[in-house]
Amino acid sequence: MIAIVGPTACGKTALAAALAADIDAEIISADSRQVYKAMDIGTGKDLADYTVHGRQVPYHLIDIVQPGEKYNIFQYQHDFIKAYDDITSRGKNVVLCGGSGLYVESVIKAYHLASVPENKELRKRLEGRSLAELSAMLQQLKRQNGSVMHNITDVDSVQRAIRAIEIETFNGEHPTESAVIPSIDTLVIGVNIDREERRAKITHRLKARLDEGMVDEIRSLLARGISAADLIYYGLEYKYVTEYVIGKLTYDEMFRQLEIAIHQFAKRQMTWFRGMERRGTKIHWIEAAWPMETKIEEIKKLWH
Repeated sequence: MIAIVGPTACGKTALAAALAADIDAEIISADSRQVYKAMDIGTGKDLADYTVHGRQVPYHLIDIVQPGEKYNIFQYQHDFIKAYDDITSRGKNVVLCGGSGLYVESVIKAYHLASVPENKELRKRLEGRSLAELSAMLQQLKRQNGSVMHNITDVDSVQRAIRAIEIETFNGEHPTESAVIPSIDTLVIGVNIDREERRAKITHRLKARLDEGMVDEIRSLLARGISAADLIYYGLEYKYVTEYVIGKLTYDEMFRQLEIAIHQFAKRQMTWFRGMERRGTKIHWIEAAWPMETKIEEIKKLWH
């Protein structure tokens, strides 16, 4: 398997699709928000990228969950292995692509994870705590468990922090014994993008998505009966645009705060990938600025 990782706006999807078309592969997405149906613009699905030279490159684990539901890494591992087995049983290669570092690492390192039930008593105790307090509690639990899960990337709201504490508490009390993921030989490619270029692309892309109708997308999700709290839970675009739609932020406040949040998110993604390297994953870095043909040739040289 080849995994393509990197921060938001580095061109991962277009590269994964071009590579998959070249090596007769199918793509498995590793994105914690692109699993949701009808959440297209805000999650940046960029589905047009999956058409290469007029041919559709098959992709998996996008649009598989109803909006409003809570999808987790345990479900992702199960869905990943089903997709992986399906693709390889047909003699195709697999390209894993995404910016959710925890999802990528959970399958290439075969994390031992269990489905974690809701702990109502714990939730009651944590009610009313601030995000800063919850984050500090989470860091302490992670140290106790020796856990690499729940990078701050994934806990940018009180709800998410409480769920992360719930999971870490459960894992500390119930160590798991079996993984659902077999050991998969994986070449990991990181797409490195110049910091200023990344910042410019993020701002340009945010403006483009707002022009494409991101506000209307969120209005239509609310009109379908999905609560504002559920949308805010998904973070980033869904958090800030929902707060604008319900009147909590002005348009300018929403844009400024969301732009800053996406820049911070991209930095945290890079921190996660550097952490993966420290934890023993070899990442071969290539430059986002290289021509597509050069990137693909470089990856194929490393692959064979």
